[in-house]
Amino acid sequence: MDVSLFDYVLPKNLISQKPILPRDHCKLLVYNRKQKSIKHLKFYEIFDVLEKDSVLVLNNTKVYPARLHGLKNTGGKIEVFLLGTSNNKFELGRLSNKWNILVNKKVVDDEEIKFYLGKKVLLTGKIKNMGFNKELQIEFNLKGIELLKNIFKLGEMPLPPYIKNYDKKKGEYYQTVYADNIGSCAAPTAGFHFTKSLMKKLERKGIKIEYITLNVGIGTFMPIKVDTVEKHKMHKEYYEVSKEVANRLNKYKKEGRKIIAVGTTSVRTLESIFKSGKFKSGFGFTDIFIYPGYKFKSIDQFITNFHLPRSTPLMMVASFINSREETLRVYQEAIKKKYLFYSFGDSMLIQ
Repeated sequence: MDVSLFDYVLPKNLISQKPILPRDHCKLLVYNRKQKSIKHLKFYEIFDVLEKDSVLVLNNTKVYPARLHGLKNTGGKIEVFLLGTSNNKFELGRLSNKWNILVNKKVVDDEEIKFYLGKKVLLTGKIKNMGFNKELQIEFNLKGIELLKNIFKLGEMPLPPYIKNYDKKKGEYYQTVYADNIGSCAAPTAGFHFTKSLMKKLERKGIKIEYITLNVGIGTFMPIKVDTVEKHKMHKEYYEVSKEVANRLNKYKKEGRKIIAVGTTSVRTLESIFKSGKFKSGFGFTDIFIYPGYKFKSIDQFITNFHLPRSTPLMMVASFINSREETLRVYQEAIKKKYLFYSFGDSMLIQ
């Protein structure tokens, strides 16, 4: 399957540049797969759309400030983007000092980078070629909680490069209101639209809310660099699902409740842990790549944002809708109605 089949033209003015506030006042496109129908609502109206016995599954990962600005020994400035620890696992007490990175300048093996807070060097790191999955690595002089504290002091929230002129100090908006487990270098953006008050309202209606964790890394946002969909290889991302959550999800499934994944990361986790007709608890790594032809096993509905052309999340949406052409038709309708796209954009519920 040719990657170009998932291309579309999006007017630049529809690429959202700032959060929609209040969060639950964004637009919501509701697409019904059986009827091939479209409704246009506000996100807070999802209260009226979701059935009272349905189950929302949210990714409670928390984004760390992944952009560090440092100085090379030559005095040249460099941006170091922290993709995650070398094993992609985020254990706060034993946090590794070796991280996979992206940089915006040429570097060489063992080159030292210094990170300043004012005039004080707060952190140093040495470049290591090559790390996990042939990525660059940096080896910091600190590890564990001390390293994490300094990353939070020095770093900027990892807003996508297409967001221009937005105050990076307002990084709390690039975080879900239920974020809990630190470990991601990008946000699970489908969850941006939930507010605490909306979630309480949904729970009072009888809707169950469950939390899983997938640490969003390069696997989620890495562009496809091959011409054929099947040749693309996803990077591994770390997930955790507790025994209690897995047991409840199995109970809900047995009762016939609708399982609704919030975001592509939740979908990837749920599909990875659903084996032999049951959700399995535990932790591990997933590199699952979902594109048209995939048969879903675990979920009934799907809440997501509007995604980049030729991207793996767009392919997942096309797979769930079970039609590339129909997906692009829905996207054209969203463009016509001036929905906002990408991270800070509007939302879609696929029934």
